[in-house]
Amino acid sequence: MQTNFSPDQLQDPGIQRANEILRSCVHCGFCTATCPTYQVLGDELDSPRGRIYLIKDMLENDRPADEKTVKHIDRCLSCLACMSTCPSGVHYMHLVDHARDHIEKTYKRPMMDRLLRWTLARILPYPGRFRVALLGAKIGRPFRRLIPDARLRAMLEMAPKQIPPVSRNDDPQVFPAKGPRRKRVALMTGCAQRALNTDINDATIRLLTRLGCDVVIARGQGCCGAVTHHMGKTDEAHETAAHNIDAWTAEMQHEGLDAIVINTSGCGTTVKDYGHMFRNDAMAEVAARVSELAKDVSEVLIDLGIDTTPPEPMTVAYHAACSLQHGQQIKTHPKTLLRSAGFKVVEPADPHLCCGSAGTYNLMQPEISGELKARKVQTLEATAPDVIAAGNIGCMMQIGSGTGIPIVHTVELLDWATGGPKPPALVEKDHPI
Repeated sequence: MQTNFSPDQLQDPGIQRANEILRSCVHCGFCTATCPTYQVLGDELDSPRGRIYLIKDMLENDRPADEKTVKHIDRCLSCLACMSTCPSGVHYMHLVDHARDHIEKTYKRPMMDRLLRWTLARILPYPGRFRVALLGAKIGRPFRRLIPDARLRAMLEMAPKQIPPVSRNDDPQVFPAKGPRRKRVALMTGCAQRALNTDINDATIRLLTRLGCDVVIARGQGCCGAVTHHMGKTDEAHETAAHNIDAWTAEMQHEGLDAIVINTSGCGTTVKDYGHMFRNDAMAEVAARVSELAKDVSEVLIDLGIDTTPPEPMTVAYHAACSLQHGQQIKTHPKTLLRSAGFKVVEPADPHLCCGSAGTYNLMQPEISGELKARKVQTLEATAPDVIAAGNIGCMMQIGSGTGIPIVHTVELLDWATGGPKPPALVEKDHPI
């Protein structure tokens, strides 16, 4: 694609990167075949190719974002299926992230939009605040039909049936390996996950220590920055990311780390991009080091190895989170691990398509998200599984709200198969509360 940025514009690192990405696009349209929003809406401007044209026009002409551009960029899930499909290697993620930063700086959203986005940015990255908000949503959920705004209704419906108690395993500490130490790893405990489902981190710690890892919960770590980053709030995202970089760097310098383990794939995609996010910052070198050490939990478990038999024969429908299969290009590890642990693994039709969760997308675009959820649930249920496994808390909440089949994190099944407790979601299925 030909571009016409001026020399002055190209002095800006963001524009320079956007120019590289735009010029790599040959507008072949392969991306439209795997774009979930294009499949639902059928509008060229709601495909990656269409959004690329809108972004190019906005940036090249150095103009403030307009309502039309904002609408179609906001409808993008950032599922990154287009990046898996693109034969030219167009790095759509960096381009749309830059576009969102430009929108945030140049476009004044309607009052309700600004209020909702401000609220989400002030609540989701903070587990304590999020717990209070979930309690409020749980109380208000019976009255959701009285609320005219679909986004507010979606926020009320987000609350789980039970809000788990705080897990002290998420506090800064070190869990020593069982037996000879094979690795020393830091575990990112996340933010929303700590409020929505504490079983995931607990199972991850048990599994890793059982397989010979010292597991460090680093002091000072917190939200990865993805929530605010995808809203275009770049400064806020970088501030929270910097805290993580400092926390993990301190552990590297203390006793060293073999990996930074992340069990929420949306966070993993962001942390692995810290090197790019801070490429022009004084923290560039340490940020790049953190990105190199960042591993999805499945990557570390593949290295450690699992070979066992599950306590019960079970058919597992594996849901591939977009941030894992497209954002990190990890497609086979979770399925390999589950099969190594003795589970029968099945996959739904169109596994490349998003479930509609996508961070805050299910809250900000509930109609499109609901359509994608219905499609995903239908294909998963068609496999007739005993349980659904996924590697991202957002997907688990989204899919779980649309099906009666238990849904658990992949590590919960692996922990159970190697001597840990039965996943609570399966216990509840056998013995309903």
